[in-house]
Amino acid sequence: MSEDYLEHEHQEPSNISFDFRGYLFKVLNLWKFVLLCIGVALLIAYLINVRKQNVYKLSSLISVENDQNPFFTANTSISFNWGGVSGKVGKTITTLKTRTHNEKVVDSLQFYIDYFVEGKYRKNDIYRQAPFVVVLDSTKLQVLDYPIGIRFLDNSTFEVFTEFESEKRVGQRYDTKAKGSVSVPMGIFKQSFKVGEPIDLAFFKGEILLRSEGTIKPQSEFYVQFSNFDIVVNRYKNNIIVGPFNPNASSVLQLSLAGHNKLKLVDYLNTTAVILSETELERKNQYASNTIKFIDSSLAAVNDNLKDYNEEMNRFRRENKVFDVSIEMSQISDKLKSYEAELESEQIKLDYLQALESYLRTKTDYTLIAAPSSVGIDEPNIQQSVSKITVLAIERQSMEYSTREGSDLFKDLDRRIDAEKNVLLETIEATRATIRVLMQGLNRNIASLEAQLSDLPEDQQEFLKIQRKLDISQEAYNVYMDKRSEAAIVKAANISDIAIIDEAKDIGGGKIGPNKSLNYMMGLMLGFFIPMFLIFVIFLLDTTIHGSDEIQQLSNIPILGLIGKYRYHNNLVVFEKPKSAVAESFRSIRSSLQFILNKKPKTGGRTIMVTSSVSGEGKTFTSINIATVYALSGKKTILLGLDLRKPKIFDDFELTNDSGIVNYLIGEADFESVNNKTHIENLSVVPAGPIPPNPSELLMSDRMESLITSLRETYDIIVLDTPPLGLVTDALELVKYADTSIFMVRLDYTKKGMLQLINAKYRAGEIKNISFVLNFYKHKTNHNYGYGYGYGYGYGYGYGVYGNAYHEGGKRSAWKKITDFIKRI
Repeated sequence: MSEDYLEHEHQEPSNISFDFRGYLFKVLNLWKFVLLCIGVALLIAYLINVRKQNVYKLSSLISVENDQNPFFTANTSISFNWGGVSGKVGKTITTLKTRTHNEKVVDSLQFYIDYFVEGKYRKNDIYRQAPFVVVLDSTKLQVLDYPIGIRFLDNSTFEVFTEFESEKRVGQRYDTKAKGSVSVPMGIFKQSFKVGEPIDLAFFKGEILLRSEGTIKPQSEFYVQFSNFDIVVNRYKNNIIVGPFNPNASSVLQLSLAGHNKLKLVDYLNTTAVILSETELERKNQYASNTIKFIDSSLAAVNDNLKDYNEEMNRFRRENKVFDVSIEMSQISDKLKSYEAELESEQIKLDYLQALESYLRTKTDYTLIAAPSSVGIDEPNIQQSVSKITVLAIERQSMEYSTREGSDLFKDLDRRIDAEKNVLLETIEATRATIRVLMQGLNRNIASLEAQLSDLPEDQQEFLKIQRKLDISQEAYNVYMDKRSEAAIVKAANISDIAIIDEAKDIGGGKIGPNKSLNYMMGLMLGFFIPMFLIFVIFLLDTTIHGSDEIQQLSNIPILGLIGKYRYHNNLVVFEKPKSAVAESFRSIRSSLQFILNKKPKTGGRTIMVTSSVSGEGKTFTSINIATVYALSGKKTILLGLDLRKPKIFDDFELTNDSGIVNYLIGEADFESVNNKTHIENLSVVPAGPIPPNPSELLMSDRMESLITSLRETYDIIVLDTPPLGLVTDALELVKYADTSIFMVRLDYTKKGMLQLINAKYRAGEIKNISFVLNFYKHKTNHNYGYGYGYGYGYGYGYGVYGNAYHEGGKRSAWKKITDFIKRI
């Protein structure tokens, strides 16, 4: 050791930061634990990958166009709203996400019935691959969310089996979708049925039919499970993704759906497109359907009138002779018939307008209005207003499934409908006034012609009158039939605005999950970082000292030496095991002490004080063996037991503690009577004696000072075994007698905070020439690098690594290895 090393500057380390190097060596020491965690995490990732169902995603394409009916031209007399409205793409996307639409799809596919077979890890869905199909009685309750086993005994017989744990289960009727309570049999249930035979059980009502004539392996087991209709609809409604296929072609939409069964995905995507197309066509035909319905109701009345007039003419002919009227009277009759037909037509228009006004004022559903042109009203304003109102009403009706009532969208539509309705009402009133004026003129013309016919005989007048009514009714009937045929042709030729461009199809692929590589990567990361974090937390919260490097960070007091962990039945290691590694450690400490003591020559014996922070750090063990190693070297040595509060040193020398230095200090005995020769040559031991009530006062007494002075003249080495410095102040009273002091630090035991006490006293100059001795030292790569590494290597090499070389036992047990591993953490 150099002189600079011994003459310590009284200062603390300038900065104490996180010991990253120590943390790194801690991790390296626990590499097996980290590797184990990584292995466990990868195993968990593997189990997840093999147990998790594959997830597939399929798509289809549809177009939303504004298709014009090929039979609708400028010459078509009946006007319909074939063109649709703006924002049709947005409405289509909304419709596909509505509950009403998805209810139709789920209901048509019966996706509330699931077919399973028992797999290795779970029940696997075999939709459309099951050899049978379930035909439910939708008017009865079916038990929900409970698998019902189907075991085929042969091709014509099967067994229904299940096991219920409670008497009540929830059931659902699939016609009304109402739910109710179902009483089910407790325990194991089995019952056989024939294929096609009605099944009438408390939890299952329906039939089971085979899909084909193929054979079914006997004892094959399948499972059927009925799901909550609303939950199934909600799942598909939330999972289906609808969006533009290409930003440049916004009228083409892509429908995507993810799930575990590709056949189900294909059927759902294609069926939802078909139902959407049918619904759109139905909505598109609604205006034409209303018109046909109106014409049919008018035709019934005209047909009745026609029958009545035919009967009246036949009756007149039977009762009167057949005769002819003059050509002049016939021409007048034809004119009169023309006026009356025109008057009839205007009256029909007037009736339509009256009914339309009443409908607008009393009804709120404007989707059922017939076309004005169906009765010959060709007023453009009326036709446009009726068309706009109908379009807005249909738009509002379609929004009711996806928009909250009271929304601003509804308010805006209602304002537009009301504004258009007010305009239409004003137009109706003006048109009715015009029609009334026209009818007044027709009535005057009819009256004039009837006056000319009044000169004819009554029977001829009656004949002409009946003939005119018959002809007018026939013409009206023909007009209605023509218009109905026209409307029917246009409706039949109409096509949906929704066209399926590319159907969903399972062509292989489409798998999107689970991402096995990602799972393994996550497992690897978690398996690495979780133990790293745990080690970090343990390292951060650990307040004990584990190596010489930590002492160098916490204090400027030098390390004198290292003592390996030792297991022996007493503390006389140096004497009884002189060739052990720990004995060699004490010899190295002796050499270092001699180097320190020789730096300051002094006559008489030299005093060495041994202390620690708390009990259990090896203070007494070190005191005994330092005294022993000096005695074996030929130095006349005495060991004083000055730990008056907890005396220990007497047991190892087979002495009693009945009399000791306490008796001398209080004057009860002379020193020779308490001084004991030991079986170790050149070593004397003075035990502490009985525990006094005032140990500090005794150690401060003049007799103690005179004793040390006397012993310096008699002995070469005086070893003072003192109380722990961190618990009592007794050791401070003895510092003045010590030429050098040893402060014991037990690795994995002494708290870092205890060094602050000795550092403070070292800075204040209360303790001088003090050094650390590390007890329970183990030579490991994660600790004791630097200074401690040199000591551990130099003095432990010849006898093996400290902590193992001097163990007398054989191999450690498995339990011991586990407990040692936990302690290392």
